[in-house]
Amino acid sequence: MKLRYLALLLPAIASADVRLPAIISDHMVLQREAAAPLWGWADPGESVTVTMAGQTQTATADAAGKWMVKLTDLPVGDPATLTVAGKNTLEIKDVLVGEVWLGSGQSNMAMTVNRAKDYEQEQAAANLPKIRQFKEASSYAKEPQTECHGTWEICSPESVGGFSATLYFFGRELHRELGVPVGLINSSVGGTPIEAWIDASAQRAAEPLKPYLQVMENLRAAAKAPELRVRYEKALAKWEAEKALPRDPQKPRSRKPEDPVLMAEKKNNMGGLYNGKIAPLIPYGIRGVTWYQGEANSTPEKSAYYDELLTLLVTDWRAKWGSELPFAWVQLAGLDRPGADWSIVREGMLKTLALPGTGMAVAADIGEANDIHPKNKQEVGKRLSLWALGTVYHKSVPATSGPLPVGHEIRSGEIVLRFTHTEGGLKAKGDTLTGFSIAGEDGQWKPAQARIEGETVIVSHPEITGPKAARYSWEGFSDANLCNGAGLPASPFRTDS
Repeated sequence: MKLRYLALLLPAIASADVRLPAIISDHMVLQREAAAPLWGWADPGESVTVTMAGQTQTATADAAGKWMVKLTDLPVGDPATLTVAGKNTLEIKDVLVGEVWLGSGQSNMAMTVNRAKDYEQEQAAANLPKIRQFKEASSYAKEPQTECHGTWEICSPESVGGFSATLYFFGRELHRELGVPVGLINSSVGGTPIEAWIDASAQRAAEPLKPYLQVMENLRAAAKAPELRVRYEKALAKWEAEKALPRDPQKPRSRKPEDPVLMAEKKNNMGGLYNGKIAPLIPYGIRGVTWYQGEANSTPEKSAYYDELLTLLVTDWRAKWGSELPFAWVQLAGLDRPGADWSIVREGMLKTLALPGTGMAVAADIGEANDIHPKNKQEVGKRLSLWALGTVYHKSVPATSGPLPVGHEIRSGEIVLRFTHTEGGLKAKGDTLTGFSIAGEDGQWKPAQARIEGETVIVSHPEITGPKAARYSWEGFSDANLCNGAGLPASPFRTDS
């Protein structure tokens, strides 16, 4: 019986069709000025021919059925058709060549254009068919996956509402300034920590993260406490009882309680989103990466490790793609949230700029005190684009960053703070420079008097004759107003540790 079953199955296996990953599909954008990897699956040993724009490449599927070709020097121009032929033939239509960027992170990257400010005006102006988004729709996975899920969407007034707002406004600036198609790959999930986006094996191999791995294990163990389980089950029973009652249209339904064990697994997951939502995208050709995350790592037990984690994210993704990808992130926007180590995460982002080919859009000035999702994503995208246009594309821009600290010295009862990225001169947005504080030997922080001299800011306080340290915009939400001549804000920082 088993032999008969196998005999029936073998013809079906032998005639398996050539197939492609979801990201290689209609309306896709391929990266210009690079060898564009195209891959898929066929029968082991099957010859597969790929043709586009007058170029043909052939590959043979390996023992696992995987094949890959690379198309080079593809022209930027009118939409083309990509043909993939083996035992069957596939046609991928409306393919463009231009600039491709991956955007990842948590809810502020996932936040869509229809939730950003001025949506009606943005929607009306969104007839931009050469901007496309691929929204990666997979979930967590325990092992690295080979199959991604999603479709490419053409930007239009009807579709733009579902685009990542940060990615869209970034990509729109590139499209305007470069005059080429732009492909945006949106792989983001709200409420997720950075460690979920990094290959777990890379994290386990990173010596500086050994203590952090124990922190996560402790958090997962704490979620299994009997008292939490009892509390959850009582809350769930109450919710189910309320759900069974006739609904009062004047009252919103309460949210279903979350299982503390499942919630801890989500918030302290290691590598699950890398496995499910990043690994299947590799090695699709991209120019670079934008990252907007950090909120989920702002708890006191996690925040101090953010620079190590962000550094590993950048270096590991670059290694996986086999390229020194340009990589920029959005520093956390202003938020008044007691108990959150907003400033420590921001500092981790500032430290990670030591990696070459990286950039940061400072957003402390465009936050909303009581909303973790600020609506002004237009400015976030603009600031990311200035970095990309100036450093990746070598265009002339007013500045690629706001002022960043590069050192300090103490002299005569004052602290002199030095900055880079002072294009157009240091300035205050307003009549008086604000946001600085200063401390002496006793460690008591006082609002500082601050003045600009050239590329420095000098801070002091009449009651502090022996200053030891200074801080700028160190609160989660502040009125700090230092910027450069391009109007880009200075990063929060401290001179102490």
